[in-house]
Amino acid sequence: MRTCALSEDILLTVEKPARYIGGEIGSIDPAAGADVRFCMCFPDVYEVGMSHLGIQILYDHLNHMPGVSCERVYSPWTDLDRIMRERKIPLFALESQRPVKDFDFLGITLQYEMCYTNILQILDLSGIPLAAADRSLDDPVVIGGGPCTYNPEPIAEFFDLFYIGEGETRYAALIALYRTCRSQGKSREEFIREAGKLPGIYAPGLYEPMYHDDGTFREMRPLYDDVPRMIRKEIVRDLSGVQYIEHPIIPFIQTIQDRVTLEVMRGCIRGCRFCQAGQVYKPVRERDIGYLKRAADTLLKNTGYDEITLSSLSSSDYSGLAEIVNYLIDHYKEKGVNISLPSLRIDAFSLDVMSQVQDIKKSSLTFAPEAGTQRMRNVINKGLTEDDIFRGSAAAFEGGWNKVKLYFMLGLPGETEEDMRGIAELADAVADLYFDTVPKEKRQGKPQITASSSFFIPKPFTALQWARMYPKEEYLRRAHLVKDAVRAAHHTKCIRYMYHEADVAIIEGVLARGDRKLSAVIRKVYEAGGIYDAWREHYCDERWMKAFSDCGIDPGFYIYRERPLDEVFPWDHLDAGVTKEYLIREWKQAMRAAVTPNCREACAGCGAASFGCGVCPGAAC
Repeated sequence: MRTCALSEDILLTVEKPARYIGGEIGSIDPAAGADVRFCMCFPDVYEVGMSHLGIQILYDHLNHMPGVSCERVYSPWTDLDRIMRERKIPLFALESQRPVKDFDFLGITLQYEMCYTNILQILDLSGIPLAAADRSLDDPVVIGGGPCTYNPEPIAEFFDLFYIGEGETRYAALIALYRTCRSQGKSREEFIREAGKLPGIYAPGLYEPMYHDDGTFREMRPLYDDVPRMIRKEIVRDLSGVQYIEHPIIPFIQTIQDRVTLEVMRGCIRGCRFCQAGQVYKPVRERDIGYLKRAADTLLKNTGYDEITLSSLSSSDYSGLAEIVNYLIDHYKEKGVNISLPSLRIDAFSLDVMSQVQDIKKSSLTFAPEAGTQRMRNVINKGLTEDDIFRGSAAAFEGGWNKVKLYFMLGLPGETEEDMRGIAELADAVADLYFDTVPKEKRQGKPQITASSSFFIPKPFTALQWARMYPKEEYLRRAHLVKDAVRAAHHTKCIRYMYHEADVAIIEGVLARGDRKLSAVIRKVYEAGGIYDAWREHYCDERWMKAFSDCGIDPGFYIYRERPLDEVFPWDHLDAGVTKEYLIREWKQAMRAAVTPNCREACAGCGAASFGCGVCPGAAC
């Protein structure tokens, strides 16, 4: 019988003890005969980590491998974190409740830069040395995966390996290599060196960063002749050829995404110049409709959920969307199953689909113009015109919606005050359109327009990775300018304006494009008590600024300068499938406010066709 790692008195003390007891429906009973034990970690609280589809996919994938047992761990919330330190309780996996330190592998999902201090929390509470160089054979191999691995340099010191790309393709080979090295009595260093030769696996300890005298990056130099100079991402070429999750884990408590998630495709055809996911998940690959129908039936049967969401970066662009939606309506609407469709564009087709699946009295529509003027939307290649927005909004109002959310960014390259005021003007125009479109006798009160803006952060492998950021005061000035324009709008009582935190955006920007020098800063912040920096109530800007000062690092060096096109980046030794030449072309297109057609209209020669799959010309699958 399994013994819980936490005593009853602790479980009765902490908030939501179900975060720590395991045993959920769909979770595995750790195999007694497993010879390789893998602990999968999401470095955030349970409710957030349990909502991450990638963890569920890899958990299922690894547990289907012969002789492999995969368990889970999440960041303990602050109350349990304090108790574990006081009582010296080692961090444990949910399924077996055994210490994380006893596993062969600790796989950490790197979803968001502001979770970096929580990575150190996981390692520290587990009793695993923070620096990879200090670990021995008694410690797990720490491997990171997820979108932040496209520039893992700020946290490279803390990881033995990084998996670049999609996890279904290379873990079997990595585990086979681990077994071989272990049977041959090879050292930890020998295994890591051999692992670093596998496709998609980056072993940062086998490389040395080199710098120019002015502090800019020069090159990532391999320390050995037999390790690759360039690490190319791994992708699943045929999404319908891999097993989808049949028995997802069902938590005992409500999570962020408390529903069935059905991934319909990967990648995005749109080519928005600010969007990292749209580039690094290329090429666009769809799951076939029969596969999705079978997966939906299985998931709804095995979970009992009453909601299913169709997941992708741009659901409107899935070629079989109407068919899969109609199938779900025909088979499940009368059974009370709700269909959720995130990431839809503003067009008549999407609104027609939405009208079939949503209760219009309870829902709001979310549109993402991203910028207030057409010029700025062309700069970022949003592929959305003002006419599109107005036609879509009018159709939504005619269909019974009166709540609209509009998402924007501030601080985009070349942004002017006219572009900033354009956010308020566009929101006002959408509100005005409601009164022009809906007869007075059919109105359900006034329209409710929520406009919110985040601050643009240049990310690696995007066309805007050369752009600069601005100090906090300048971001707040821009947000206040928009706020004043909203107050002056004709329909100001119909519009609510919100903006994100500027100080957090600045730190995220530093970590997104930083180098290995930042490992010391992250460690300083953690040692000063920094965890859960992704949560506003726990973020402390003064703690970060002091850490930069103590380490002699100017954060402005990473964010307040526009990069020259010939600058070498700390991530240039990683191949995300899109070429730097293509990204430079797109940067120049942005500076001209010129639009590039989407992938289905014309090939932009981004480099993703080299994978030979998806929508790319000459694709084999």
